[in-house]
Amino acid sequence: MAELDVFEYAVVRVVPRVDRGEFVNAGVVLWCRSREHLAARTVLDTDRLRALAPGLDVAAVARHLRALEAVCAGESGAASAEGRGARFRWLVAPRSTVLQTSPVHCGLTADPVAELDRLVDALVAGP
Repeated sequence: MAELDVFEYAVVRVVPRVDRGEFVNAGVVLWCRSREHLAARTVLDTDRLRALAPGLDVAAVARHLRALEAVCAGESGAASAEGRGARFRWLVAPRSTVLQTSPVHCGLTADPVAELDRLVDALVAGP
């Protein structure tokens, strides 16, 4: 049996109007400390988002989601200079902005890459 490692993750949400609290899940950020694995995968359902917030600049949201992925990969932004664990904590910190994350959840996995795919399929991708 493969060795299982603890991982943490948060769902990335697009919250067009913070005052209403409505959101569309748009990705997952996953951190596995023992493997030094930090990654994000985003999938923006533009039809659902436009139905929820017709006036929202969807292209801007998509750019911000790509930036989030780049920060995870250490490719962009001031936070990219930080270690992976610090980047994860920075990305999942509570915010009152259009892009927010869920509370952090944890689990066990033998394969963080496959786990990220599984979580995105289960929590973000539509049926």
